[in-house]
Amino acid sequence: MDMVGMTGRVTGAVGPGLVGEVIVRIRGGAEHFLAYPAPGERARIEVGAVVTVVEYQPPRTVYVMGVYDV
Repeated sequence: MDMVGMTGRVTGAVGPGLVGEVIVRIRGGAEHFLAYPAPGERARIEVGAVVTVVEYQPPRTVYVMGVYDV
C-alpha cells in the first residue's frame, strides 16, 4: 500500500524530539499511525493540523509535513 501523498490530521503533536500521532482515512475507514516530522521539518505541528505523508514505514509509522494551519 502506498500512503505517500495521503493527508491526515494530527491527533498528537508532531515535532523534533517528539513521537506524535496522526489519523489517516484509508481502506474505507480511519487508522492511527505513529508520526515523525519529515526530514528538514523543524516546526512543531500541533493537534488538529492537516498533514501530508511523505514517507511510510510499515506497519504503523509515517513521516509527515504540515499542509496548512487549521
